[in-house]
Amino acid sequence: MILDDLLKSAPIEIMEARILAAHRLQWSRVQLITQSKQALSTTQVEDIQRLFERRLHGEPIAYLIGQREFYGLSFEVTPAVLIPRPETELLVELALERMTSNARVLDMGTGSGAIAVALAHARPESKIFASDVSQQALAVAQRNSDRHQTAVTFFQSDWHQQVNGRFDQIVSNPPYIRAGDSHLSQGDLRFEPVNALTDHQTGLTAIEIIVQGAPAHLESGGWLLLEHGYDQASAVRELFHPSTWSDVQSWRDLAGIERVTGAKLQLKN
Repeated sequence: MILDDLLKSAPIEIMEARILAAHRLQWSRVQLITQSKQALSTTQVEDIQRLFERRLHGEPIAYLIGQREFYGLSFEVTPAVLIPRPETELLVELALERMTSNARVLDMGTGSGAIAVALAHARPESKIFASDVSQQALAVAQRNSDRHQTAVTFFQSDWHQQVNGRFDQIVSNPPYIRAGDSHLSQGDLRFEPVNALTDHQTGLTAIEIIVQGAPAHLESGGWLLLEHGYDQASAVRELFHPSTWSDVQSWRDLAGIERVTGAKLQLKN
């Protein structure tokens, strides 16, 4: 079978079919066009059709090809980590705006390491640390750091439990989907690690733990920035007690949704 006929017969969207075919053949987009009339081997055809079937049953493209772009960088992704999403780039931008020279920054619940590596890549003079409770996730994150030659320090921790020292900034994209939310059984989320998506409670449990423990690990005047759900901004702002935090605010993503909320630890007298 020639490539062109295989793509035309694909049971999925043509653009997705092209991505999967290019991945299996290790061809560029240009090659897909210039060699579209090339006959493929039986093994190549069967492998590509198998990818089509997996996609047809909902498996995310990112897992099928093993990577996803985030903040201009290519990241390895596996079913052990969440797939980085464009809206999380807002968290990176806000963190970069607040990073001073040689800042110490902690990314909690790092997953693939996308946030931490993006920060370290943009500010190589800073000291970036990243934690996760999952050893599998940390292995993926370390490979992503190595891929982009960044000096991120990874360590295992269940939120604040193994965190030592203080940081100029703490950032996190924690599990924030409430238990029983219908989105957990839809689309890509069906294939992503459930413990990275939901706290199995209200959706605010992990966020509350982070907010409560952050003062012990932030320098005076340091920022805490948290990504959260589309309808959680008001509830998250209420977690920042005015006796401890100042400049409490939320920021909107490109879709106009309040996606990140943060505050600054009160300056000590």
